[in-house]
Amino acid sequence: MTQLLRVQNFAVSRDGFGAREGQTFERPFGHANPMDFFWWAGDTASWPNRTEPGGSRGLDDYFTRDFTNHIGAEIMGRNKFGPQRGPWQDPDWQGWWGDTPPFHTPVFVLTHHLRPSFTLDDTTFHFIDAGPADALEQAKAAADGKDVRLGGGVH
Repeated sequence: MTQLLRVQNFAVSRDGFGAREGQTFERPFGHANPMDFFWWAGDTASWPNRTEPGGSRGLDDYFTRDFTNHIGAEIMGRNKFGPQRGPWQDPDWQGWWGDTPPFHTPVFVLTHHLRPSFTLDDTTFHFIDAGPADALEQAKAAADGKDVRLGGGVH
């Protein structure tokens, strides 16, 4: 099976934004409301944060359920990892996801400001100053034959 670069669960608004200006620790999507992007996922039976039984089945549920299927690594931009710009002001910041990030793979964070790699649960974050081709090469090697997911938003 061919190893792929997959753009998956990549949300973009109708006006071409994946996040808005004003991103902060409290507002990962800036001035945008995340439910404007992900309302469909929250309605599915497989949404991991579902607190009540039920939810829709079908194509939306498949995309939610398939998030980790055959993924061996992820590449993300620094803005998906956190709101800090320039040199790391808070080296203790470990991303939006708490102690159990949803990736379950090595994650390569593209940044011009390096910091040491660290592991939370079964996810290791690597901070690399690399172009897209080099980042993909590193992620494919870490993915151990599985696919690489391109995560994040666009602006």
